[in-house]
Amino acid sequence: MADAATTTVPDAGDSTARKPHPALALLGMTCGLGVILVLMLLVFIMPSLKSGPHDLQVGIVGTSAAADRFETSLATAAPDAYTSQRFASEQELRDAIHDRDVIGGFVVAESGVRTLVAGAGSTAISGSLAGTAQAVGGAIGTDVTVEDVVPLPESDPTGVGIGGLAFPLVFGGIVPVVAFRKILPRSDGWYLTGLLVFAAVGGIVVASILTFAFGSIESTFGPVAGSMALGIAALALPLAGLQKAFGAKGFTIGAMAMMFLGNPLAGIATTSAWLPSGLGTFGQILPPGAAGTLVRSAAYFDGAGGLAALLTLVTWIVVGVLLYVVGMRRAVREEPAERPSAQLAA
Repeated sequence: MADAATTTVPDAGDSTARKPHPALALLGMTCGLGVILVLMLLVFIMPSLKSGPHDLQVGIVGTSAAADRFETSLATAAPDAYTSQRFASEQELRDAIHDRDVIGGFVVAESGVRTLVAGAGSTAISGSLAGTAQAVGGAIGTDVTVEDVVPLPESDPTGVGIGGLAFPLVFGGIVPVVAFRKILPRSDGWYLTGLLVFAAVGGIVVASILTFAFGSIESTFGPVAGSMALGIAALALPLAGLQKAFGAKGFTIGAMAMMFLGNPLAGIATTSAWLPSGLGTFGQILPPGAAGTLVRSAAYFDGAGGLAALLTLVTWIVVGVLLYVVGMRRAVREEPAERPSAQLAA
């Protein structure tokens, strides 16, 4: 009787009793993937839909009355698009544009308005600023001229070369982590050396293509190569550290964050100032956005405006190394515990 009773009682540990019906599993997976698809669409498309001029810092030079009149017309023509700052002279305004303190400005005089833009900073922003100036000029009945004080090279007048760096950055940061781990599974020193060497080579390769193939940069090969190398290293080393410290799950989460957040929010083609303010700021915290800012600053502005991006990339590199060291120490602690088990199994 006891035996019969024991055979009829369901085994609480039986895994088959807890498996969901295939239809439920299919429904759950479909809903989950659908949510992921919606999130991807929002991340990749929403920044573009919501992008545009918002609180962009511009400079104004002119007499008090003329500047006040122009400033009022500017606020009417483009509400919340620009925040103005007065400068005592045109030269001060030009210096501020070169230092990336402002994205452009206006020299207001009785004879007309001269609009100063920086096409190398962002063709989207410079085009918007020029268009707004023309609208204001028509409203107040004055002539408007446009001068590009930091132009892009003639061989790449739209900045396609610099604007297309997001994917090479992400690719250069993710793929080597997998490739070098595959060929150097047990040598941490050579593995890290390989990542650093690839970052340096990748920076040189990208700078060479931008210089000799596209003509996107002219006399800043070294700074651009160094900036690109830092960007690749700032992606690769944290991913390697996550993989070493937390295994494949750590690497997967980090790689997905860089690809699906860092890439669309980098603002490399238009700069982060063109993106919605919160998203643009967040994108600059991640390596792709910081690397894009540093490369543009090095390529066209003699490094001006790139200090925060430089510090961000260095911080990511340091964090990556620290994570890797943590992973190495964890592996050393776990190794003695594994050896007795292996000996018993033998």
